[in-house]
Amino acid sequence: MEEMTGLMQRRRDELEKIIESGINPYPYRFEVTRDSKEIIDAFESLSESGKVLKFAGRIMSFRRMGGSTFAHLQDRSGKLQVYFRKNSIGVDSYKILKLLDIGDIIGVTGTLFKTRTGEISVGVESYEILAKSLRPLPIVKETVDEQGKKILHDQFADKETRYRQRYVDLIVNPDVRQVFIKRARIIRELRNFLDTRGFLEVETPVLQPLYGGATARPFTTHHHRLNMKLYLRVADELYLKRLIVGGLERVYEIAKDFRNEGMDRNHNPEFTMLEFYQAYADYFDMMVLFEDMISTVAEKATGSMHIRFKGHEIDLTPPWDRLPLLEAIQKYAEVDVSDKSEDELREICREKDIEISPEMGGGKLIDELFKHYVEPNLIQPIFIIDYPIELSPLAKKHRDNPRLTERFEPFIAGSEIGNAFSELNDPTDQRRRFEAQAALRARGDKEAQALDNDFLRALEYGMPPTGGVGIGVDRLVMLLTDSPSIRDVIFFPQMREES
Repeated sequence: MEEMTGLMQRRRDELEKIIESGINPYPYRFEVTRDSKEIIDAFESLSESGKVLKFAGRIMSFRRMGGSTFAHLQDRSGKLQVYFRKNSIGVDSYKILKLLDIGDIIGVTGTLFKTRTGEISVGVESYEILAKSLRPLPIVKETVDEQGKKILHDQFADKETRYRQRYVDLIVNPDVRQVFIKRARIIRELRNFLDTRGFLEVETPVLQPLYGGATARPFTTHHHRLNMKLYLRVADELYLKRLIVGGLERVYEIAKDFRNEGMDRNHNPEFTMLEFYQAYADYFDMMVLFEDMISTVAEKATGSMHIRFKGHEIDLTPPWDRLPLLEAIQKYAEVDVSDKSEDELREICREKDIEISPEMGGGKLIDELFKHYVEPNLIQPIFIIDYPIELSPLAKKHRDNPRLTERFEPFIAGSEIGNAFSELNDPTDQRRRFEAQAALRARGDKEAQALDNDFLRALEYGMPPTGGVGIGVDRLVMLLTDSPSIRDVIFFPQMREES
């Protein structure tokens, strides 16, 4: 800390000297004609023409040698070497150059050439200070192992600090920037996939008078003018299905949802969901659409339907396997729960040392068995289908078994990345399901669905048979970027208060 304080003081002293010399270290603009990648890609034509370039970036290295200085500037697309000569930029400008540090942002004007080692560089004719950095960047050193693999030795390695100071993480760790660039590409391809299939992108309320669409605990707030409690949405589902009632037939939304729950490698209180609904379709149609979407997006964003995640080689090529949930439990937990009462399920969980609580109903107990025994085994893409009715208050009853629903969840690498139904469009049945959820809430289940009378009113006007899907966008990005934690794919994840 003492060393850091000394370095920061030195930078402030340099800043004062720059100002005293009559230079504004924080000017208003600088005209950039090309970024580093464009310059490197067009080197032959640019160097032959002798065209003067204007390029700007953050100083990431300095190498001073008497009357000349080499530096690397980093911009959004990469790094480019620049070369300063005292004879070219003048004695006074060269003196000011000595007041610059790694981390400062400058703009340079000059022409291209190659060094004796073949590195493309800008021969600087003039430069401008654009922002003086008052905090030293953490030092990151790069070495190459015997297999030719690059290894970063990073003083900025503490994960929590990196998440909290993402702005520094993005500067010093280029791989992190690539994750977020790929995230943007993935979201763009999700939109393209749905747009080309006739889906309409819509927006629904974030602040809702009644939350619903998922079994989750909400965040609450208060609207002073209306003097009413409001909730941050936990899902988009009930509003999107209102739009299906209204006749839009194919809708989707990429939206921020909020759930007041725990945090782990797969969960952040604020997260991104894609939900889409198609009238006149069922969950079989949505399975085909889903596997087509994920495989297509993977190929567009990564170049292949074969990806690597957490050491697993995963093949996303359709079609994916399908396995009923109760059969999956029987296969991996070696117990048949298809006709067990709540008390019997509770006893099975106790025998298998699964932690349970009194407010859990039969559906939640089955879900705990599934999470404990089945999920870790679901590495290759698979649809787990046909969930118990207690677990699926918004899904249509199974056409062959009224104790089940037409619901699927896709799993890849042991993690659920979506949820989908043949949507329940019978208002009488939906009311019964809401009332059953209310009974669970009375027992203490804080995640149970709330009864939404306006949504029931919408269903009473008539909703066509509909298939609906929700996809955890953050989890999909984790999968396609081989990122182990949801915090690695969210720019600013929720953190504990900084001490």
